[in-house]
Amino acid sequence: MLVFDSDYTDGAHPLVLKALVDSNKEILGTYTLDKYCKEASKKIKKACNKKNAKIYFTVGGTQTNSIVIGSILKSYQGVISVNTGHINLHEAGAIEHDGHKVLALEGKDGKLEANVLKTYLEGFYQDESFEHMVFPGLVYISYPTEYGTLYSKEELSAIKQVCNEYHLPLFIDGARLAYALGVENSLSLADIANSCDVFYIGGTKCGALCGEAIVFTNTKLCDHFFTCIKQKGALLAKGRLLGVQFNALFTDNLYINIGKQSVLKAKLLKDGLKAKGYKFFIDSPTNLIFVIVKNTKIEEIKDKISFSVWQEYDSEHKVIRLATSHGTRVDAIDAALKLL
Repeated sequence: MLVFDSDYTDGAHPLVLKALVDSNKEILGTYTLDKYCKEASKKIKKACNKKNAKIYFTVGGTQTNSIVIGSILKSYQGVISVNTGHINLHEAGAIEHDGHKVLALEGKDGKLEANVLKTYLEGFYQDESFEHMVFPGLVYISYPTEYGTLYSKEELSAIKQVCNEYHLPLFIDGARLAYALGVENSLSLADIANSCDVFYIGGTKCGALCGEAIVFTNTKLCDHFFTCIKQKGALLAKGRLLGVQFNALFTDNLYINIGKQSVLKAKLLKDGLKAKGYKFFIDSPTNLIFVIVKNTKIEEIKDKISFSVWQEYDSEHKVIRLATSHGTRVDAIDAALKLL
């Protein structure tokens, strides 16, 4: 089976795994208070150019989104997201389970547009009954989006300007952040840090066995956040597992290099599909490829290649998603292209 359905079917990057093995016999502090978590935090702050940022480590993306959003919102508030946002579609109602509504807006290519956000907020407060409604309390976007698309610096600046006007924090989900940073001429980690109040650096989908690093650039938002993590059952007793991995990922640009390698492999696959005459549902510059494939071809290859069926395109075609990662082999790409 050729595996292209996800970017976290591989284990850890070899250098991350080596760091885990090498540190295995050390006696270390607990609950992410060990020396590796502290060292990783320093490296992340330096990469973000935010020496006063607060860094916290958790295990997975859904719990990270749930804890960050739940800790910021008041009981009567909801979180704004595009309708294709991860928290709206693929997190099993985790946000609603905590008592907060996802306020879904129409997106374009997976992205939230500043003018759409502004129009929604204007309309909300012009409604004479707004006190009876769920208040917008936070804006959520992801970088890259669910479609692998990227925001420009100008787009993020425009969204942040609207957020500032309405006193709303901006939260960026960076579950696949390495693949955005790996795109040539994309935003830097410092650009991301300057564009929002809080974001997280995804490890699980970007070369770690597990783990996400939350970065609060607006430190007024993270009072007692450590306790919030504990309250949600997400405080890892052996926090070293997270610190060791992120310390390795932020040594010698490994995190960005993982993204670059994966993006190059995606381009190789994409160019091969273009040469075969395939059309793409959306133009993603990252490690995710959304290609339009005949239903008959899907039936023919489904037992040989694993992929995600994204949506129906028409009566004869579907959109499938192919993903690359640090573990994707060139010979697997060649074999997939032959089958397609």
